[in-house]
Amino acid sequence: MSSEEIEVLVVGAGQAGLAMSAQLTERGIPHLVLERARIAEKWRSERWDSLVANGPAWHDRFPGLEIAGVDPAGFATKEQVADYFVEYAAMTSAPIRTGVEVLSVERNVGRLGFTVTTSDGTIEARSVVAATGAFQKPVIPAVLPDAVGMEQIHSSSYHRPAQLSEGAVLVVGAGSSGVQIADEIQKSGRQVYLSVGPHDRPPRSYRGQDFVWWLGVLGKWEASTPPQGAEHVTIAVSGANGGRTVDFRALAASGIHLVGRTLGLEAGLLRFGSDLAANIAGGDANYLALLQEADAWIERNGLDFPEEPEAHVLGPDPSCVTEPTLALDLEAAGIRTVVWATGYTGDYGWLPASALDDGGRPKHQRGVSAESGLYFLGLPWQSRRGSSFIWGVWHDATYLADQIAIQRGYLVELGIAPGIPLTTGVTS
Repeated sequence: MSSEEIEVLVVGAGQAGLAMSAQLTERGIPHLVLERARIAEKWRSERWDSLVANGPAWHDRFPGLEIAGVDPAGFATKEQVADYFVEYAAMTSAPIRTGVEVLSVERNVGRLGFTVTTSDGTIEARSVVAATGAFQKPVIPAVLPDAVGMEQIHSSSYHRPAQLSEGAVLVVGAGSSGVQIADEIQKSGRQVYLSVGPHDRPPRSYRGQDFVWWLGVLGKWEASTPPQGAEHVTIAVSGANGGRTVDFRALAASGIHLVGRTLGLEAGLLRFGSDLAANIAGGDANYLALLQEADAWIERNGLDFPEEPEAHVLGPDPSCVTEPTLALDLEAAGIRTVVWATGYTGDYGWLPASALDDGGRPKHQRGVSAESGLYFLGLPWQSRRGSSFIWGVWHDATYLADQIAIQRGYLVELGIAPGIPLTTGVTS
C-alpha cells in the first residue's frame, strides 16, 4: 500500500474523467485520474453487443479527434466508442491509473484538501472531481418478487437474445435502450412485450439533417432546466440499423405487443397502466412539435431544404393501443424473462455526507459542490440538456477546470504553492 499527494484527483476514466483531464492538462494543473476497471469500461462490459451510439460520429465526440473508421454521419459501435476514448487518453497523455478503486473521500481537518482512501493506498488531494456520472447503480423496480421464478435482468447485463431463457420476453422501458433491445429480441424469433411509459420521440433526421443538429440550431441543447414534470422523461431515439426514427406503430406491426407502464403483480396477474395511448400521443406531440419548429426555422432563415411532408403523417394506432392489455398472466403468455431498461441511479456513498442531500444526490451548482474543493462532472442537466452527452460533458469540464484554476489563484495570493508534486509514478 502506498501514500502520495496530488493537486487534483479525478475519479473515473469514462467520458467525464477524460474530458476533465484534458482541460486540466491544458491549464497546466497537476492531476491524476483513477479508474477501478479499464478506460470506458461500461461501454465494453455493461452494454449489449449490437449497441451503437445514438448520435452521429461528427457530433458525439470530443474536439480534436474523430472516431476512427466511422463515417461522420454514421453511428459508432460500442467497441469503437471505447477504443476512441482509449485513443483520446493516449493523445492527451492523460495521467490515468487503472485497476484502482476509490473507497472513500474525507475532508481534512485543520489543513487543505482531502484524504482519499483507495484500493491501492492513500492519496492526499487538494481537490477532487467525482467524474463517475449519475449512471452507477442499475434500477430494477420492486414489481416482481423473486418468488415468481422469473428471470429478471437489467439492460446493463443484457448482451444478446441467446443469453435469455427460452420463451417470450417482457421489456420494460421505452427509451433508446428498451426499444433497441425489444426490436433485437423480436427479430431473433421471440415474442416480445414492450412496456411503454412517457417519452420524448424526436425524428432521427428531418429535411436532410439529424435531430442532434436540429436540437442545436433550435437552441434546445442549451436549455438549462428540463420542462416541469419532465425531469426524468426518457428519449426514444436510436442509431441502430443506420439510424431510424423510433416508431412504436412500426414496432407493433413487427409483432411487438405494446403495453402501458408496468404497475405490479396482483392476484397472479401483472398489471399495466391504462396510459399507453396517452404515452404514445405524448411522444407523437413531441415529434410533431420539433418538425414544426424546424419548418419555421427554415422559412425564417430563407433556406432551401428538401421538403418532407410525409414525415408529418402518422399512421393509425395499432389494436394493442386502442384496445390495451391491462393485465397479463405471465405463465399463459409464455413470458420467462423480464428485461428492465429502467435506467440507473447514482452511487456517491464514498463522498463526504456534506456534499450530498438527504437522498444521497450531489448538492452542487453547475458541478461545483457545496463542499469546497469537491466537484461533480457527468451529471444529467448539470448545466444544460446536453450535459450527459459526450460533447456536452466537454463544456462542463471546461467550466469546472476554470473554477479549479480560479480557486488555485486565490491560494497563490496567500502564498500557498499552486502545485502539489506527485510523489510516485503514474502508469496508464
